[in-house]
Amino acid sequence: MLILLSASHKNSSFEVLEMLSVGGGGETAGHIVAKHVALSGAVIVATCNRFEAYLDLDEPYGVSPLPAVYAAIEAVSANSGVPQDTLRDTLTLVHGNGVAEHLFAVTSGLESVVVGEGEIAGQVRRSLEQARAAGTTSPELERLFQRASQTSRGVKNRTGIGSAGRSLVRLALELAESRVSDWAEARVLLVGTGRYAGASLAALRDRGAENVRVYSPSGRAQKFASSHGIDAVLAADFAGAVAGADVVVTCTLGEDHVIDAALILAGRAAVGVNSHPIDTESRAVHLCPADAAPEAPPQLIIDLGLPRNVAPNVVDVAGVELLDLETISIHAPLEELNATDEARELVGRAARKFSAVAEEQSLAPAVVALRTYIFELRDAEIARARSRGDSSEQTEQALRHLTGVLLHTPMVRARELARAGEQESYITGLDALFGVQVDLDASSSAAPAADAASADVPAAS
Repeated sequence: MLILLSASHKNSSFEVLEMLSVGGGGETAGHIVAKHVALSGAVIVATCNRFEAYLDLDEPYGVSPLPAVYAAIEAVSANSGVPQDTLRDTLTLVHGNGVAEHLFAVTSGLESVVVGEGEIAGQVRRSLEQARAAGTTSPELERLFQRASQTSRGVKNRTGIGSAGRSLVRLALELAESRVSDWAEARVLLVGTGRYAGASLAALRDRGAENVRVYSPSGRAQKFASSHGIDAVLAADFAGAVAGADVVVTCTLGEDHVIDAALILAGRAAVGVNSHPIDTESRAVHLCPADAAPEAPPQLIIDLGLPRNVAPNVVDVAGVELLDLETISIHAPLEELNATDEARELVGRAARKFSAVAEEQSLAPAVVALRTYIFELRDAEIARARSRGDSSEQTEQALRHLTGVLLHTPMVRARELARAGEQESYITGLDALFGVQVDLDASSSAAPAADAASADVPAAS
């Protein structure tokens, strides 16, 4: 049984998502699997706007998933520091056939802040790779995530979703348009060389930015700069580079703030510009003597990191404006309805096909048992006919043909009942009619489509 625990920009606060992002990845997946004996696999998808745990529960349909859910919540809480009660109130639970449809929609960009954004498909793919490296995948999770990648490519190729190349990076720069009069003249500092750095640089260049430098807290700036034709900033010069930039874009994966008010003030002092202190209660600016250093120009800091790369106190520095993921998500544009509807239809169709395959596979042992039983009867009749002197090819062909005719309807009914979630009816019928007894393995059971609906995780009793 597939289970999903989901927190996203739709149902969770930015602060909780920020904490969950720290506890994401293979380590959390390993802790989840270790917490419950029936959990055979876990894949964590942790991005800037969502945290999702996809779990493979080795239990038959009808067994409550809540013990495994609570065990997973306990593991996530231990890794992220988010209290269990908060997680129970925040996380949405989906199990059964709805898991596939949700992941396919996520991977296709339909659940993103910016509908159709392209980065999410790569993030989902990397999540599976991390789970493989941690040894926490299962055959069913592998099939689920591989099918999700195929679906996202189909949605991208057949609909208008993402045709404008929109992304969080590009949306942030659109929101910054009113603050930047001329991108060609703007001094831009890119902080980070990770997953968003390349996309950020490409989006900046599309806007006309020419004066872009890069700094990396991890020391990778020179390599990134060389491969992208820009200049690198050394650690010793970082504060001054921040102070001298018109626009700063941060997109690092570190857990600590790389920019705060103290760094900006130190940088301004180093480059010889004045920064009037602000009274944080009244927001009044305390003016300095007339012979003070030149005024610092207005600065825009765009923080694309999660956890935050930039401390909130930077807005207490005169002239500094902060645009972070929380603000960006508030200004996300409305969906392009026609393209979205078409994409969701493709996602729904792919999810139904995924579930149908799983459900048909759930009765495979019963189908094999019935075929074996009928074939044994056929072979016995052929042997009996031969023992009576009837070894004609026509008799054997007739018996084989009759076997195929007799099996046709049971094979069709197996698919129909499996897709309806009525596997038990098929098993009962085999036992009642033929005395064929089959004990379906727990991993082959599938929840009916009625269980596709999501529900809030109930509080523990």
